[in-house]
Amino acid sequence: MNNLAIVAVKTDTKIQPKYKGISLFLVEGDTPGYKRGRHLKKMGWHDQDTSELVFDDCRVHKSCLLGGEGNGFKLLTSELQQERIVIVVEAVGDMHRMLAQTKEYIKERKAFGQAIADFQNTRFKMAEMYTMAEMSQLFLDRLIEGHVAGEDVRVETAMAKYYVCEANKAIADGCLQLFGGYGYMEEYPIARAYRDVRIKTIFGGATEIMKEIIAKNKLA
Repeated sequence: MNNLAIVAVKTDTKIQPKYKGISLFLVEGDTPGYKRGRHLKKMGWHDQDTSELVFDDCRVHKSCLLGGEGNGFKLLTSELQQERIVIVVEAVGDMHRMLAQTKEYIKERKAFGQAIADFQNTRFKMAEMYTMAEMSQLFLDRLIEGHVAGEDVRVETAMAKYYVCEANKAIADGCLQLFGGYGYMEEYPIARAYRDVRIKTIFGGATEIMKEIIAKNKLA
């Protein structure tokens, strides 16, 4: 069961549009013709293992089919609302953590005889980032309440995925700037945070896709 994978396969090449005719299969690690390929080096998320999956004349039994033939795309997209909310939860958590770390640093670090926190530019920048984090938290709370109640909040979730993840990226950049040269050093957690948050505007639906979802619904 090692290297177990769920694979999306085009089982009907004639049906249109192209996203139809996709099925999901559970492929066990000891299946002939299936193996794990090279390890992929990522910009961030270094603690998450990511590798290529290689299929060479790999055959699986029909009992490995998940959710019925041709239902793959439906299954893949059925939980997108919850997936995107989870990403937003992670992004908001990132914001609060980075701001707490930065607040501690700027109060201790001194320049020109005073703490960095005492400079007006620093205070204004922190005020901006705290406001972005609070707005994101409030939006998230509203989404979770609606989602748990069974409401269709797909459009609002797209808005949150777009806004909050972009804000997360902006706060990571702003906090690293306040750390100065130290922020560029691997020994400081802000350096890792800066790398790790970058993927959030890409996975679960890129920012551009979120904007398309929003525009499609709001301009209909």
